[in-house]
Amino acid sequence: MNTHTLKLPTGADYLESLRDGREVWFHGERVDDVTTHPGFRNSARSMARLYDAMHDENLSKRILVPTDTGNGGLTHASFRVQRNKDDLRKSRDAIQAWQELSFGWMGRTPDYKAALLVGMGTNSDYFGEYKDNALNWYQKAQENVLHMAHAIVNPPVDRSKPIEEVGDVFMHVEKETDAGLVISGAKVVATGSPHTQFLFISHTGAPVRDKKFALAFICPTNGQGVKMYCRSSYEYNAAVATSPFDNPLSSRCDENDAVLVLDKALIPWENVIVYDVDTINNLEFGTAWEGRALMQASTRMSVKLDFLVGALSKALDITGAGQFRGVETSLGEVLSWRNALTAIRDGMIEDARPGPGDSFVPSKAYGRAYAALAPQLYSRVRHLIESVVASGLIYLNSHAVDLQNPEITPDLEKYLRGSDGHTVYDRSKTMKLLWDAIGSEFGARHELYELNYFGQPEVSHMLGLANARQNGYLDHARGMVEACMSEYDLQGWTVDDMFNPNDVSTVKRR
Repeated sequence: MNTHTLKLPTGADYLESLRDGREVWFHGERVDDVTTHPGFRNSARSMARLYDAMHDENLSKRILVPTDTGNGGLTHASFRVQRNKDDLRKSRDAIQAWQELSFGWMGRTPDYKAALLVGMGTNSDYFGEYKDNALNWYQKAQENVLHMAHAIVNPPVDRSKPIEEVGDVFMHVEKETDAGLVISGAKVVATGSPHTQFLFISHTGAPVRDKKFALAFICPTNGQGVKMYCRSSYEYNAAVATSPFDNPLSSRCDENDAVLVLDKALIPWENVIVYDVDTINNLEFGTAWEGRALMQASTRMSVKLDFLVGALSKALDITGAGQFRGVETSLGEVLSWRNALTAIRDGMIEDARPGPGDSFVPSKAYGRAYAALAPQLYSRVRHLIESVVASGLIYLNSHAVDLQNPEITPDLEKYLRGSDGHTVYDRSKTMKLLWDAIGSEFGARHELYELNYFGQPEVSHMLGLANARQNGYLDHARGMVEACMSEYDLQGWTVDDMFNPNDVSTVKRR
């Protein structure tokens, strides 16, 4: 398995890899080049910063570890099997270093898919006849820090019907050939797929009964028959109607959510990871990818909350409201939520347990607590910001050019200035940033994103309960209660080290 790949890709290498003729559709037209199209180009460059960070003298110390493939190189810590808690801490720190480069607003960065790729390396036997494929892709991904999209959800065409009855829509095998599987169908939501190098397509949700739907495979983003139909681009909208000053997040951190369609795409056998009903239905059990994905997601969200704490604090300075007790309480609550989430994330590491192969897996109990609480937490934070900043988020000039027009700037400097010497420029720049984060279409999408990141919150609560039953925690909790209750009865204490109140009780005993 030694490929002697030592040189990690740079940002320029990453951008060049996207210029491959991929079939991306936007506004009724095929996109020629996602690195230059105004709907995708700056988000691509935000992703390129991650690759450049691996070559930065200071950042690389937080990100890189030696590979375990035998090539003698380095890789992002999330792409190597974590074999102890220190490895998990290193992975967390590497994720955080990357996330800080996009301020927590890009979730499907390459380290996200590494959560599953690591499972392919640590427990390749699980994949049976496709064991070598799993190991080869683990090696390729680790040595090259590949950026893969994640597409596992079937389109919600008719959720009342089983998978097999919506076979014309859902991803399925049309035929087997000597060269590989011919596959057609769709997956959603392929977040960030226009900016990826490969697509990892699998299944989650209701169990599969028919083998033709029991698939997990990897294909190049520019593969023949692979199409992406993109939603509206917030980056494009910002470029056309506003400016980086007005929408600084939308303009560069938009991970486009695409409908991914395969139209008779040939997937070579060496790219097939799963083609078996039992294996696909138990993929999480065999790889333990969910815990690693939750750790990545919670680290990403903690950075986003760091950003919102800072932005809210600056906004309150500008409005002059930060001195009021109620407003300070709200800022403190946002900070408390950030601390609670970070504690849950670190609890995933400190309560980590041995997993498949020789891996160490973040705690599912803490991970599912994050998945269940994050949607409410994020909505609460957004509500707090809207409540205390209030009309300050709307009481703004229309565009950056307003502040460059000498005919109106005297009025703007007077009537739109901030408190304590903050200028109209200070006020406009801060409030527009905060509005882009929580009030724009980009901001609203992020609340929906957090709400549905790991399915409906009630599902996470149910999974957490199932996990507590499975690992013995619920029995332990009930056991404590039963131990307490076993020490007394109708007559009083039944243990020798407690005094019964017979000598002072005013209630007559029968």
